[in-house]
Amino acid sequence: MPRSSKLWGALLGLSLSMAAPGLQAAEQIVLVSGAFRRSIPVADLAHLAQTGEARGLLGNLLSLSRQNPAEVSKLLNQKVTLPLVLTSRLLNTRIGSALLERLAGIIAPLSAPQTGVPALRSAVILGLNQGNGTLTPLGFLEAYPVNQMAISIPALISLASKASSISDLVWFFSESPLDGLRGEPEAKPAPKAP
Repeated sequence: MPRSSKLWGALLGLSLSMAAPGLQAAEQIVLVSGAFRRSIPVADLAHLAQTGEARGLLGNLLSLSRQNPAEVSKLLNQKVTLPLVLTSRLLNTRIGSALLERLAGIIAPLSAPQTGVPALRSAVILGLNQGNGTLTPLGFLEAYPVNQMAISIPALISLASKASSISDLVWFFSESPLDGLRGEPEAKPAPKAP
């Protein structure tokens, strides 16, 4: 797709989101594992972020996993400041697309998982726009462009098993997507027989 088409698409998306900001937001996070599906309303996450109090299935999950709701509330409100235009450009590079592709294997629209990459890109850009250059996890969810965002439990568990530390997690998202972009290493010539 030509660069100008991508730019016009991004501008159209931004203008639509500003004209009708209530139309684009995830309402449910659907935890998926095969036929198993459980939904957590984003409203429950917003309630947790505002009050530090977990309710419904979210409360049960936090209790089962022995997570402190106050700590999760802090995480949901943690802000990241990013320049909107630079972030948009980076997400449209080969490296940014590779990173989004990796993340889309875990998080994608429930009804159209093949649109995971554009949905993630849109949520980041729209969330940054709505947050005036800052993005929180809750802001990301509120900008996610579909009602039901699926999280693949097997893919999440696989990631967790590969990432035994924060440094492993950083490598997983920063270095390993680059493997396919670097190309195959050139084969070394075989040593000559004497």
